[in-house]
Amino acid sequence: MNKKDIANIRKQFKLDNHFMEIREIFNIYVKKESGEIYHQVSQPFQMLEQEAQELFLANFKKVLTGHLDAKLFELKFRRDVEDSTQTILFEGLRAESTEDWKANMLKIVGKMFAHAAYDFDTVVTFIRGEYQKATRKRDPESEKGGNDEVYSSEFILCSLNKTDQPKKVLLFDYIEKEFKSNNAIDPIINLTTPLTGFLFPAFNENSGDVNHILYCGGKVNQPDDSFIEEVLNCEDIITAVEDKDSFEQILKIVMGDEVDSNVISNVYEEIDKIVQENEEDEESESPMLNYRDIERILEVSGVENVDTAKVEHAFKSVVDDEKHEIKASSIIPKSIKINTKVADVSVSPKDLKNVKYINYNGKRCLLVEIDEDVVVEGFRLETKTL
Repeated sequence: MNKKDIANIRKQFKLDNHFMEIREIFNIYVKKESGEIYHQVSQPFQMLEQEAQELFLANFKKVLTGHLDAKLFELKFRRDVEDSTQTILFEGLRAESTEDWKANMLKIVGKMFAHAAYDFDTVVTFIRGEYQKATRKRDPESEKGGNDEVYSSEFILCSLNKTDQPKKVLLFDYIEKEFKSNNAIDPIINLTTPLTGFLFPAFNENSGDVNHILYCGGKVNQPDDSFIEEVLNCEDIITAVEDKDSFEQILKIVMGDEVDSNVISNVYEEIDKIVQENEEDEESESPMLNYRDIERILEVSGVENVDTAKVEHAFKSVVDDEKHEIKASSIIPKSIKINTKVADVSVSPKDLKNVKYINYNGKRCLLVEIDEDVVVEGFRLETKTL
């Protein structure tokens, strides 16, 4: 899935939307530490009060919010797994009765709490429904398109949320005109920050891909490896941060520890071109880089003495899986920070070529080329020629 696909599905979670029909919602309350199910209830989503629907819809959006390979991950199911989650979800998706659907979802809940214990009660929420997407935008002149023809796919979404104990507060009773303490003991379900969740199937080329699932990690760049392996039965993943670190290590091996600012700026600019060209083609997958791609990028960026054997050796010494390719969009930093005792400077990768590290009169200096006046505390600084 690409970020456009995810964004399009996310924005469909709203009231009275004919492109998103949520048929059933299944809530399971699980006790802390023991992992025992205390209560469960399944009902048509439309039977909920409107305020409750809005709270859940906001929660489902949270499950689909975040950057790919940082908070959201498209995972591939492992093959030859006994009682695999892929099979359970597929059977649940196709279940004709509510009881069959609930039975399959409870199997997944069992997997969730077989390997994890929480210090708080949790609520697992499943929904199943149908997602539709117009094959083309509506033409205002011919009035064709829009709802006339749609892509349609059924889906299951899961959200795992913690419960919080209500805080003791002082209330004012308007009727009795008196102050009194709040004695509420009912736990509060925290729907604003899901612990984790997933969407099955993943969507690629406007259709459901049952061999992949979209997983939401609780924290950025901190996917739960145990959940991915034991609960979802999916292959291991590499985060954007790990890809970025691997790429930087490869560069150091090939180029050395010292590098001209122009060269490193050219490297990131060349990668950015690859990413931008890919984004123009909405149907193409995110560009991936192997050692040959990195070799070409370094050559056109002005790195000297680049050869295939050297780059291949660097790539294989850093990346454990020889078949792994680095996602281009993961390795471009939003900004490059230069930290010194005197000042901290932040520049975009493409502007790094305007920064020079020089020696002037025996002193190390950072020279930043700019094209406008510098104003400090309302005063324009004088220009001096060195």
